[in-house]
Amino acid sequence: MNRRGVVGGGAAALLAAVLVTGCEGVGIDGGGAGGDGGPSRAAPAGGGTSPLANPRGTEPGLAALATEQEKASARALIAKVATKGRGPKTGYDRDEYGYAWMDTADGVPLARNGCDTRNDMLARDGQGLAYRDGSDCVVVAMTIRDPYTGRTIEWRKQDAAEVQIDHVVPLSYSWQMGAARWDEAKRRRLANDPLNLLPVEGRANSAKSDSGPASWLPPSKPVRCSYAVRFAQVAVKYELPVTSADKRIMLAQCGG
Repeated sequence: MNRRGVVGGGAAALLAAVLVTGCEGVGIDGGGAGGDGGPSRAAPAGGGTSPLANPRGTEPGLAALATEQEKASARALIAKVATKGRGPKTGYDRDEYGYAWMDTADGVPLARNGCDTRNDMLARDGQGLAYRDGSDCVVVAMTIRDPYTGRTIEWRKQDAAEVQIDHVVPLSYSWQMGAARWDEAKRRRLANDPLNLLPVEGRANSAKSDSGPASWLPPSKPVRCSYAVRFAQVAVKYELPVTSADKRIMLAQCGG
């Protein structure tokens, strides 16, 4: 029995070992041995968990916020985010945030559980998980609901790029907003923190690139307030400012 309760069938051996790309074009087919500390359950059919009820990012998906009370709470959180101008990208390199997707970024949930961050996120948000033969970590097939587009994707590893791991606050964006001055340990936490990570449709992730909310929002309008909340949660946790334009757009998504 696999660690997360689903056994990959013999057909999994036929799946090609293709890299899954993350935001800004990074992909690593990491894999580890088993271990404790994986996500507790698969994503519910309704589209996931409210970000307001998921401050650690360990629960699956990104549910829409519908009520005025939820949106008021969302605006209060977004209001806490500091603002500044976006700096230059000079010196940015993905390696400044550690190799992708490292299991050794101490200080974030699921670290050192024997499974790399990418596969942790696929297991957190996917349903009907199948694992590579001999592994209880490397996901090779699943069903996943993409919060950005609302699509349900029947994902197979041979079409790896169809689902990518998005950094909600892009790493390049964080670099320009102050992470260039952080120590590498803090950058590693940001890059591997489940709060900052969502498995999403590859095309939507590529379209986002390193944009802030003023330049890109999820195509699915009902989830835009939730996306703004998640962006704000990461910004507040890491004391990372956003641009004034980004903050205005974030508030607007939640009725502000």
